Amino acid sequence: MKLKLRSLCVVLPLLLASCGGGSSPPAVTPPVTTPPVTPPVTPPTEPPVTPPVTPPVTEPTKPDWFTLYGRCEHPRTGLQPNGLPYLDFQGTLNDELRWMRSYIDDSYLWYDEIPKNLNMADYKTPLDYFAVLKTPAITASGRAKDRFHFSYPSDVWYAMSSQGIELTYGVTWSRSASGVLPRVWLVSMVEPGSPADVAGLRRGDRLESVDGVSMQANSTAGVEVLNAGLTPKTAGKVHKFVLSRNGLSLPVSLTSANLALMPVQNAKLLATDSGTVGYLQFHDHNAVAESQLADAFTQFQSARVSDLILDMRYNGGGYVRLAAELAYMVAGPDATQDKTFENLHYNDKQKAIAPQLFSSTAYGFVPSKLKSGAALPYLGLKRVTILTTAGTCSASESVINGLRGVDVEVTLIGGETCGKPYAFTPAPNCGTTYFAIETRGTNNKGFGDYADGFQPTCKVADDLTREMGDTAEGLLAAALSYRERGVCPATVQRNRAEPGAAASGVLELVRPEGKQIAIRIPGA
Repeated sequence: MKLKLRSLCVVLPLLLASCGGGSSPPAVTPPVTTPPVTPPVTPPTEPPVTPPVTPPVTEPTKPDWFTLYGRCEHPRTGLQPNGLPYLDFQGTLNDELRWMRSYIDDSYLWYDEIPKNLNMADYKTPLDYFAVLKTPAITASGRAKDRFHFSYPSDVWYAMSSQGIELTYGVTWSRSASGVLPRVWLVSMVEPGSPADVAGLRRGDRLESVDGVSMQANSTAGVEVLNAGLTPKTAGKVHKFVLSRNGLSLPVSLTSANLALMPVQNAKLLATDSGTVGYLQFHDHNAVAESQLADAFTQFQSARVSDLILDMRYNGGGYVRLAAELAYMVAGPDATQDKTFENLHYNDKQKAIAPQLFSSTAYGFVPSKLKSGAALPYLGLKRVTILTTAGTCSASESVINGLRGVDVEVTLIGGETCGKPYAFTPAPNCGTTYFAIETRGTNNKGFGDYADGFQPTCKVADDLTREMGDTAEGLLAAALSYRERGVCPATVQRNRAEPGAAASGVLELVRPEGKQIAIRIPGA
């Protein structure tokens, strides 16, 4: 820094000049006072900052059944039934088997009970391998722990579940136990307008022969003829049947067809001394049933029914979401708002998901019939009567369990149900859709222990001598009587008394495996 000093040697000569001449005294230099100097301030130096190091993001490893999906030994080409292209591309049998094993190991409820000695190389088709990838355990009642492990061709499954289409004659049979003679096959139900209906088949008719072969045939060739006629593989096949009714022979020819079956039938009002009762036959929790159920409950709501009889004796199940909608339409919002209809429990490899609540709005399975989010009608009932047999299964049992979980009184008239508190998510790959049990369901109270079925309030056998919906038919008559008096029939009714039927025991329903399931829709 430079300092400026004020010097007297500049001022004094001027003063002397003004006084005249003379000698000048020596110059006097006054002491100079230097002001203090403040050194510059150096700001403190910050230590260098090292930016944080972000580790690279590692994607979680996906199981083989994600990465091998669509790698097919025989890939499909063209369009799927829904109009979208197939996603298959060339793979190998090993790819399909590895996909299968990964799917089971990741998703199957009892994956840790599968035998450890299975060698993938021993199996020549995915279907053969899938058949053994399940628990071999037996329950305390002597039943196989897993009685519901099966598959379908994917196009067949799509037609059944989404469109209600089934390859059939339009007849549902009840039969004696397999492998037991005499064989007893009786007509349980006839689809309106079907080939069976047009041919004049009626509930209770007994089957005597198929294509000239007696139902009692026991040779390999004879059994093959029977099976070919009873379970046709393609539409348009004609087979000859002889049935009997009240001792009279009824020869008919039936042609197999892909039929759009009606899951909801015969919704009507029954007048009683104590009020109007709604009656409804409900046969299948499939996509087309949603709008039909809504229409039926709108009718019941308008009629202000005081009670409801749900005839689900032949309903093997289907979509859990649809069961949650049906239960809501029975009980209404006061009993069900924010309540769990069914909580699904997965294996320990899967994350828990939100429970399925009672559904007050439509999912919109078929948007052209009922749009997603549409408000559903409801009755707000405190009790409901359900007609049941061993054919009442899976999602139908979820309706029973879900309603009991919110304290709706559920009266069961008929037989014990099939016992299936389990659900699947269909797993398609390379043209086949597989169904392996993934979840166990519990209701709002945490109950789900009904693997041996729900026991009926009144045990009454299916009455094949009268049409369903006839108030004199055994199950419906017992339901109406119990509603009025609170007393079950004095004696247990049997199936129709046909020669050999008693010796064969209780008849069982004949139907595809895919019609006795509970299907979980992810995110629904």
